[in-house]
Amino acid sequence: MKQRSKHILSGLAGMAGMAGTVWLGLFATLSARQHRLIFNPIRVKEVERPRSASHRTRSIVLRSKDGTRLCGWLLTPKAPGPHPAAIYFGGRSEEVSWVARDAGTMCPDMTVLVMNYRGYGDSDGIPAERHLVEDGQMLFDWLAEHRRVDPGRIAVIGRSLGSGVALQVAAQRPAAAAVLITPYDSILAIAKRRFKTIPVSLVLRHRFESIKHASQVVGPVLVLRAENDSVIPRSHTDLLVSKLASVQVDQTVPGSDHFNIPYLADTQQRIAGFLHARLFSAEQKVPAISSLLTLIGQ
Repeated sequence: MKQRSKHILSGLAGMAGMAGTVWLGLFATLSARQHRLIFNPIRVKEVERPRSASHRTRSIVLRSKDGTRLCGWLLTPKAPGPHPAAIYFGGRSEEVSWVARDAGTMCPDMTVLVMNYRGYGDSDGIPAERHLVEDGQMLFDWLAEHRRVDPGRIAVIGRSLGSGVALQVAAQRPAAAAVLITPYDSILAIAKRRFKTIPVSLVLRHRFESIKHASQVVGPVLVLRAENDSVIPRSHTDLLVSKLASVQVDQTVPGSDHFNIPYLADTQQRIAGFLHARLFSAEQKVPAISSLLTLIGQ
């Protein structure tokens, strides 16, 4: 009997040791690969030579606070300014040249600044939450000083990962409006949900805790959800929305998923209608926009 008990205890100890080894392996893997799990820098341009039919399109290079070279596009309406403006922040695996191509639909009659994150497209550097937010604030300040821009009418647009960047910028800068596409409460919270047996909070450096900054956003907010989102659980968007006091429109885009939502004409028209309703006076609204306002319940 004693011998049998020893075998059982030995077996249990071996299983515990194996489980511990597996757990430590998962912990080490998450710690080592977290950067890749959160950021997926895409170098290849989605649109080789992007151009907006209704804007003047110019490639630009700006320097971040620490001197890192950031590359992107400035799109300005052909009519004299100053104009309302928007800054677009992309997702985890998004090279943003397509925004320059589609700016006429998504942001008509507006100046648009779209820059690739560090390590994406032609931009130098390595992405990190702190740097993305600092760069976003710098871009807002740069755009506010542009002679073709009305500094009191600058909106931020963020998709997925970029919704966290846009929200933190809106919390620290006087954004006149914010558009959040498939937003989340916190990357940390989503990681905890997916890696339930691992103390994610001990290793995750890039947390993008949007929910902590939500109360500081005062401008009107448009939330656009994907009908079928395999990346951001609906409950995590719900939690964020519950903390945003200025959400004016919260909609689900029919036929959308997490990956195709920004490219859909329906999505872009909803964004255009929302921004024009908030950033343009009644006298400035163009006739073509009136049909878009019905999409957001105006």
